[in-house]
Amino acid sequence: MQEFHASAKPTLGVEWELALIDPITRDLTSRAADVIALATSAQPDIHLEREFLANTVEIVTPVCDTVPQAVAELRKALTAVQQAAGSLNLKLWGSGSHPFSDVRTQPTSAKGHYDEIIARTRYWGNQMLIWGIHTHVGISDKHRVWPIINALLTNYPHLLALTASSPGWDGIDTGYASNRTMLYQQLPTAGLPYQFQSWEEWESFMDDQQKSGVINHTGSMHFDIRPAGKWGTIEVRVCDSTANIQELAAAVALTHCLVVYYDRLLAAGQELPSLQPWHVSENKWRAARYGMDAIIIVDRETNERLVTDDLLLWVETLLPIAQELECTTELNYIKEIIATGAGYQRQRALFEQHGSWYPAVDATIAELEQGWQ
Repeated sequence: MQEFHASAKPTLGVEWELALIDPITRDLTSRAADVIALATSAQPDIHLEREFLANTVEIVTPVCDTVPQAVAELRKALTAVQQAAGSLNLKLWGSGSHPFSDVRTQPTSAKGHYDEIIARTRYWGNQMLIWGIHTHVGISDKHRVWPIINALLTNYPHLLALTASSPGWDGIDTGYASNRTMLYQQLPTAGLPYQFQSWEEWESFMDDQQKSGVINHTGSMHFDIRPAGKWGTIEVRVCDSTANIQELAAAVALTHCLVVYYDRLLAAGQELPSLQPWHVSENKWRAARYGMDAIIIVDRETNERLVTDDLLLWVETLLPIAQELECTTELNYIKEIIATGAGYQRQRALFEQHGSWYPAVDATIAELEQGWQ
C-alpha cells in the first residue's frame, strides 16, 4: 500500500540544490556541513539539508500557497547561506553540473544511505556531480496523480529547456544544454516514469520493486516526475539548478500553473493530453541536447514545434491561472529567458570566447550573488 496524504489545496514546496566553490581554484569544495551549521545558527527558521555530495547545500521551503511566497523563503535562506559561505571564504554555485571538477575528488555526505547507493551503482553513482530543482504541488486525491503526471510529461522539454545549465563536463563542452539530464538517468531508479494508468497500478509496481530489492538501497524511485505520498504532492524533478532565483521562479510558476490547469481539466471530465512513451523519451533527449533550440513533438499525431514557440503559447494559455495563483510576474519571466538565453547558453558563450571555463564559473557565481541582470 502506497500512502498518499492528500492536500486540500494545490500547495507548493521547492527544493533548490546549490554547491560550494573555492573562488581561487573555481573548483568545488566539500564544506556543506560547516556552511549549514553556520547558516542555521544565524537563521534558525530556515530549512537546509545536506545532499548526496558533501559540497552541496539544499534549500527547502516550507509549505507555501504561492510562488512569490516560496521565492521569498528561498531568498531568505539563500542570503543566510551566502553569508555563511562568505565567512569561510567560499562562494555558491547554481547550475546543473560543474564544467571541470573531478568527480574522484568530491566525496559524498556522511550518511549510510548514500554510501549504499555508491556501493551499488559504482562508476555511474560516482558521476552524480549534478544539482537540480524539485517542485512539489499538492494534489487533492491520489487517483488524480498519474493522469496529471502523464500530462506533465508532455511539458518535460519546456521545463528542461528553460533551466538547462550544464553544458560542460570534465573540462569539455559536451554539446548538450543539460548534461545533468543525461548523467542522472544512468542510475537504476532514475529517469522517466512509466505512464501508469491508475494509482493501483503504481502500488503494484512499487510492491514489485520492494519484493525484488530494487529500492532496498534507495527507499524510493527517483523518477523525473513522481508522487510524493508523504507530502501529498506531485514532485517535478526535471529542472537543472539555476544561477539566479528569477529563472527558478519561472520554472516553479510554470510547474504550479500546469498542475492546476491539468487538475481542473480532470475535474471537468476532460481527457488530459499524453504522448506515446517513445515521443516523451525523444522530447527529453532533444531538450537535453538542444535546449532552447529544440524542436519538440507536441501531440500524438507527431506534429512538431520549436520549444520556445510552444512555451509562449503556454504562457498565454496559463495566464488566467497565474493571475489566480498570484504568479503572473514569475510566469512572464519565461519571455525574458527566451529573449536573453538560458544558463547553458551564457556559460557556453563565455567558454567559446575565452577557451576556459573559469570566466563561465565566475559569471555564474556573480549571477547568483547579484540577481538577474
